[in-house]
Amino acid sequence: MSAAPADARSQRIVAFFERLAPADLARLDEIYTAGAQFKDPFNEVRGLAAIRRIFEHMFESLESPRFVIRDVVVQGDRCFMSWDFVFRMRRFNRDEQCIRGATQLLLADDGRIEVHRDYWDAAEELYEKLPALGALMRWLKRRVNA
Repeated sequence: MSAAPADARSQRIVAFFERLAPADLARLDEIYTAGAQFKDPFNEVRGLAAIRRIFEHMFESLESPRFVIRDVVVQGDRCFMSWDFVFRMRRFNRDEQCIRGATQLLLADDGRIEVHRDYWDAAEELYEKLPALGALMRWLKRRVNA
């Protein structure tokens, strides 16, 4: 199978993530290879079933989670995307939250994702927004900053 043009591969991936809904998890094999690796600040897994569990947990734990892709850079079999992840926390019934981050992808010849690595600052983007932990994190940040 020949490789799709880089722009077509990245456009398909961007469209998938920006429209991601619970029903789409049944077709993760269209986006990820069977042995794909996924890593973010909380998870490091391999395989479709494990990746599916991460997204299932996201939909179970958060209200209206969605990705807004901001920038995409593709070079050969590598794709880098910056994004906003927008959601509401179910447990805390809070206002809409936004985590800003980036993803580095390694693409297979068929355009599916072989390696997915998310980068975002869990302390700043998540912990500081939690009611009790947030106050502690902000206090620690003030103490450490010059």
